[in-house]
Amino acid sequence: MILAVAVLVGFQTEIRNKVIGFSAHIQIDNFDENASYEASPVSMDQPFYPELDKVDGIKHIQVFALKAGIIKTDDQLQGIVLKGIGPDYDWGFLKEHLTSGSIFQVNDTMASGELLISGIISKKLKLKIGDEIRMYFLSGSESQPRGRKFNISGIYETGLEEFDDVYVIGDLRHIQRLNNWSTDMVSGFEVFIDDFKSLDKMGEMVYQMIGYDLNAETVTEAYPQIFDWLRLMDINVIIILVLMILVAGITIISTLLIMILERTNMIGVLKALGIKDNDLRKLFVYLTARIIAMGLLWGNITGIGIALIQHWTKILPLDEESYYISFVPVSLNISHILLINAGTFLVCLLMVLIPGFIIGRITPVKAIGFR
Repeated sequence: MILAVAVLVGFQTEIRNKVIGFSAHIQIDNFDENASYEASPVSMDQPFYPELDKVDGIKHIQVFALKAGIIKTDDQLQGIVLKGIGPDYDWGFLKEHLTSGSIFQVNDTMASGELLISGIISKKLKLKIGDEIRMYFLSGSESQPRGRKFNISGIYETGLEEFDDVYVIGDLRHIQRLNNWSTDMVSGFEVFIDDFKSLDKMGEMVYQMIGYDLNAETVTEAYPQIFDWLRLMDINVIIILVLMILVAGITIISTLLIMILERTNMIGVLKALGIKDNDLRKLFVYLTARIIAMGLLWGNITGIGIALIQHWTKILPLDEESYYISFVPVSLNISHILLINAGTFLVCLLMVLIPGFIIGRITPVKAIGFR
């Protein structure tokens, strides 16, 4: 049970952090019906930017811009989305998932000509660090695409195909020039918060702060299919926990019945000496509680031990294409462990009361002569 919960929480946390790391907890953009990558621009001159990161519960706010385009090599074409970032971009997530190369610097003086691409795109187009690539974009009503030359500075790998198959990371000033935007125009803002549990509350608060002409969308609203999939896993773990507790309870009942059967003579003698049924039941409940406690002790040592080994060594792999992660993640939480132990102990102890009633039906005469 400890392993089941640890793997579930670890898996949900890893996938959730990947989605949030790439797209933020909350995105602020123009309030319109445009669902394409060519979103209507938003001015950076907003009362909440960059002061929003001073609000309690808000960790960071940064600007971004998106532009759909095509990477062309000598023999390949690949549709992509250029995600433009500014000097305020938090590189923490991409640094963690950088497989080769390095991040590029974004400053206030001139646009960087470097890019980060994903491992999937690099394999499809046979690109490597230092390669020069050409990207083409359509801008407004122009019939001829505009070309831009970039150098690959790094390759990242998140494991999320929804992102790795589409996005390349570059300087947002290229997008501003391609779209003929002024230097204060962007596609929107990304907001990171301190606690995912308060996402809905913080999303509503941000929505109220930004004004009527902008929209705030939480990551669960932007990617409902991923988060619905993660929530479905809760049901699987609940079923596993219920089945395992039932198996444990039935085993404890069987153990107590065997104990009563083996000690029928003793029960008869004790009853003949005047011991009450309730006192005998308490005795067997106490003995069974010791067995349960010993089982919990070894179960905790085994479960927590295996979880820690996997956490440190990542010895058990996963198919990253199917599960978005290359190893079985585990996350141990002391409150989960305490609840599992307390719940298992109480349920098993309550189930012990069922065979305990058999003691009241044992008569001293028959019990003493029982063989």
